[in-house]
Amino acid sequence: MAIVNNVTRFLDAKKIRYILYETPTEKLGALETARILNLPPYQVFKTIVVVRPKPGKPLLVVIPGPVQADLKLIAAVLAEKKVSLPTEKEAEALTGLQAGGISPLALINKGFQVLIDQSAQQFATINVSAGQRGLNLAIAPADLAALTRARFAAITTQGEDDLAGG
Repeated sequence: MAIVNNVTRFLDAKKIRYILYETPTEKLGALETARILNLPPYQVFKTIVVVRPKPGKPLLVVIPGPVQADLKLIAAVLAEKKVSLPTEKEAEALTGLQAGGISPLALINKGFQVLIDQSAQQFATINVSAGQRGLNLAIAPADLAALTRARFAAITTQGEDDLAGG
């Protein structure tokens, strides 16, 4: 595949194995991406921007497409009283990336703390945005964590509705 961007150049320079996928360039959610790529929904992860109440860099949480970030669990992992979700427009301003293309791999060395849902560890690879709309990549969760200095943690809550593949 001839497509190259800062994320793929970085991964190539680090000799990290990945598989790059092209998707439509409009904003897609993780579930739609899973459907297009014919992958299990829980293997396609989305990156959510989370902000702290006091000034400081927001963080990125990487979670499976079908579930929601649990702000109480995230706050507990960070030893914060509370965290919140910015609007989509605020998330884009904070990261400099378009929604649908926000990726921890595109924000390496930009000061973002990264949390990855522990469910990622059950897969050989997970799919995440490659830093722009229309590009998605499969990468080993351990490689993603090492590159982004991320921690694995229980940061989602799954109810029965989530398990139905919604």
